[in-house]
Amino acid sequence: MKLFRSIFMALLIFLMISPLHSSAEGTSLSELDSISDEALQMAKSGRYDEAKQLLQYFSDKFAEVNARNRSFTMDELRILTVSHESALQSLANSSESIEQRMNSVITFRLVMDTIYSQHQPLWTEMEKPIMSAFQQVQDAASTGDAEEYQTRLNQFLTKYSIIQPSIKLDVPVEKVQQLDSRITFIDRYRNEDGSVKETMNELNTLENDLEDLFDGLTEDEADPSLWWVITTTGSIIILTLSYVGWRKYRGESQHSKSERQKD
Repeated sequence: MKLFRSIFMALLIFLMISPLHSSAEGTSLSELDSISDEALQMAKSGRYDEAKQLLQYFSDKFAEVNARNRSFTMDELRILTVSHESALQSLANSSESIEQRMNSVITFRLVMDTIYSQHQPLWTEMEKPIMSAFQQVQDAASTGDAEEYQTRLNQFLTKYSIIQPSIKLDVPVEKVQQLDSRITFIDRYRNEDGSVKETMNELNTLENDLEDLFDGLTEDEADPSLWWVITTTGSIIILTLSYVGWRKYRGESQHSKSERQKD
């Protein structure tokens, strides 16, 4: 019984330490995520110099974290670096519009969140504006208004480009390639003469792909490690209770047997 209790206590200590260890590893990523969010808030307020300083500070902290933990994949390093440099250049370029600056910083912010977040990523919150912009593309196509169609398609492509780096980190590569190929096809042949029906067929197919993209990641699921702790802890408790019950039953049975032998 003493041996079983020792094993039980060791397992409980392990379960308590594991989440704390994971939390310690995530501290650095949490700091990077906070810096990216602060940079976005500065940009929203029109404080571009301060946003740029935060992004430069992010670069220093990122180098420290990567050198210490080596916790980033090659895709994460590549996409995060590209989006970070793009945001810095955009903030430093006074000739760019407010929308262009904001979009570049938002793109970087979403990428960092995608790397850090273990649950529902922020980019999924772009579903409503992206689907709304796409609906306007469909409406313009259905009326046959070529100029309006070009304008609405450009607006949709701009919004989609904001989340594209993030979905490359979050969505299976086959699905991303299929979606990007369809968007590229529609963009490339936007000026080709074709029937309204053909255009609508392509757009309807793309609509299904977009809906599938968001439907696959809008459910906020619990952290798998949390479920592991719950399941493991529950199993240990059940085993402990079963063992205690068995020991009690065995003791009572032996006691009854002894009593009968005395009689």
